[in-house]
Amino acid sequence: MRANLPPAAILFAVCSSAALASPEGYTIDSSHTYPSLEVIHFGTSVFRGKFTRTTGKAVIDRAAKTGSLDISIDPASVDMGHEKLNGELRTKNFFNVEQFPTITYKSDTIKFNGETPASVDGNLTMLGVTKPVTLSLNWFKCYQNPAFKKEVCGADATATIKRSEFGMKYGAPTAVSDEVKLQIQVEAVHD
Repeated sequence: MRANLPPAAILFAVCSSAALASPEGYTIDSSHTYPSLEVIHFGTSVFRGKFTRTTGKAVIDRAAKTGSLDISIDPASVDMGHEKLNGELRTKNFFNVEQFPTITYKSDTIKFNGETPASVDGNLTMLGVTKPVTLSLNWFKCYQNPAFKKEVCGADATATIKRSEFGMKYGAPTAVSDEVKLQIQVEAVHD
């Protein structure tokens, strides 16, 4: 048996359902987002560091299982836990931050595993060179943040790149490995 609803209630229900199925935008929370890197130093120890300034946007359409990601990283914010090394990484030998003040990642597609985003195919631009990079999402979860009173989604993403493919060849592969492991913790707040 169907209840007789007034036309306004039916319209509200249809509009609400459409809103839930539409793409939702999120703004990267810079205070909880730190792209990290790992390199091997002279084949002995693993040097780990992170970038402390990241901004961007994400869009998720759960119904269509699509989305997009647009991230900007400030390479001058690199922090390896050693100020002299940080300074060296900002020079022309590595990130050349004066000439290339931004690293970007722009997605082409987000692939889902069931209801959950599982990987992101996109393009990483560093030192003026753009290459395709796939991010594997090891973790993705959303929750209602009590402080923001908004949904916050977080993920842990990984990828491995060769820095020489972006023109960063100094010291490779002996002093500093050519292969760089990226580990990205990210949180984004619903717009």
